[in-house]
Amino acid sequence: MKNKTLVIIKPDGLVKSLTGNILTKLSESKLTIIGAKVVCVSKELAEEHYKHLKDQPFFPEVIEYIMGKHHTARVLALVYCGDDAIGKVREIAGATNPEEADSISLRGMYGRITTKGVFENVIHASSEPEEAEREIKLWFSPDELIEDIYASEEVVVSESKKVWKV
Repeated sequence: MKNKTLVIIKPDGLVKSLTGNILTKLSESKLTIIGAKVVCVSKELAEEHYKHLKDQPFFPEVIEYIMGKHHTARVLALVYCGDDAIGKVREIAGATNPEEADSISLRGMYGRITTKGVFENVIHASSEPEEAEREIKLWFSPDELIEDIYASEEVVVSESKKVWKV
């Protein structure tokens, strides 16, 4: 089944210069990248992304982690599309807990658990189609993807925009 998934190379992956290694490993999936961008994660974006963890005692640490408070204040967000995209990416990513992840998975090779118990697992991967849709729509606008993967509409927006100086 062809589906989409959001992948985020987290701040620890960027600061450790693992981006190339992670993308190489993900390329084994034979999936297509249809969107990619570097993002400085705001508190609002972080809280909305992890809203399902809001009642967990580690929620503040997870928010600080994805915002790069301990590393670098950016992530690389990607959208992959293809047959069983979610399953393929999650298999390559490995278990959320780096200590439980297969040693050849991304999290098994590069992840760690901090002394505060936060999983620095270098990568996020959507776990199901509904979650992938919610996350992709949160992190990307339709214009930032090279394929129309969800229903969208054209609207006129009047706002200032930074452009290249001529």
